Amino acid sequence: MTNESDSAPGRRFRLTPAAVRAAALQAALVGAVVLLAWSLIATARQNLADQHIASGFGFLQQTAGFDVSQSLIAYNRSDTYGRVFLVGLANTLLVSVLGVLFATVIGFAVGIARLSPSWVLARLAGAYVEITRNLPLLFQILFWYLLMIGVLPGPRQSLEGPFGLVLNNRGLILPQPVAGVGLEWVAVAAGAAVVAAAVVSRWARARQARTGRGFPAGRVSALLIVGVPLAVFLLLGQPLTLAPAELRGFNFIGGIRLVPEFVALVAGLALYTAGFIAEIVRAGIQAVDRGQSEAAASLGLRPGRTLQLVVIPQAMRVIVPPLTSQYLNVVKNSSLAMAVGFPDLVAVFAGTTLNQTGQAIEIIAMTMAVYLAISLLTALAMNLYNRRLAPVGR
Repeated sequence: MTNESDSAPGRRFRLTPAAVRAAALQAALVGAVVLLAWSLIATARQNLADQHIASGFGFLQQTAGFDVSQSLIAYNRSDTYGRVFLVGLANTLLVSVLGVLFATVIGFAVGIARLSPSWVLARLAGAYVEITRNLPLLFQILFWYLLMIGVLPGPRQSLEGPFGLVLNNRGLILPQPVAGVGLEWVAVAAGAAVVAAAVVSRWARARQARTGRGFPAGRVSALLIVGVPLAVFLLLGQPLTLAPAELRGFNFIGGIRLVPEFVALVAGLALYTAGFIAEIVRAGIQAVDRGQSEAAASLGLRPGRTLQLVVIPQAMRVIVPPLTSQYLNVVKNSSLAMAVGFPDLVAVFAGTTLNQTGQAIEIIAMTMAVYLAISLLTALAMNLYNRRLAPVGR
């Protein structure tokens, strides 16, 4: 038994000669770093001025004068370089988010398949991992790009799928959503359903902790999230229609067109990263003690439920840290978009804009800051998620 006298004393700052010397050395180090940075900036500005090269960020207000093949926001060639920056940033974020999403789904499926008792399925998953991990990402992106423009038919012989989907060597064309009167109420119903599902899940957890009795919160939440907005959508007379693209002349008009460069880039990033994620998932599952699965089986849980309720939740504590590194790699590898001509941030801002304005230092610094910010925010989100997975008391 311990008392206050046995507890370790708190650290107190004492103004000793050693502490003064340490503080002085640290202050001198900070001052030297600041002085060095200021000297580099001043030298760079003086060199630019001597060569009559403009500096500063005023170029962001100048007219760009070039088109961008795909943009998530309204843009034309009369817009400014600042608008070009936003177009490139939006495209980079879109590629990164879709790459992370598809890579996670494929990686988890392949990782679990590698541990399948089926000999064929496990070998096929292993072959996928070895092929995707051991080929350079750039070649994989080029392969998918050349496959799309070389193998897929032209617009007149397009492959047509359900809901107006069209695939040809000009890209993937999706139907254009057209909003009708009352669609906003469907969105309100969807938001209310999500809140209700969260309340139900919270109540179910508290009920199980209090009484030990389970409640199908997952199925009830799914029913709320899907059923409530669908019911409101039908009651309002389906206030959302899909307008498919129409073939006119040599190309399709209308719809949402995903250019081949975008499809090839997302496919390459997702399939390449999924190979690494699959190995991370496999290692995480094998790190869980076999006794956990045996105990679940003794309680009557089927293998699928054992994997879902017992193994995966424990394996996530091992999976999440290396998974974060793979997500960061997806963000950074998205800069390979320039190889196939997709207008991401590097292509339109650090490429075309830099060539036209010549302000390399500002543009490269802004581009680096964007990738750094995205990576830090991604790491922060994953660290917060990993903290939630940590056992209580550790």
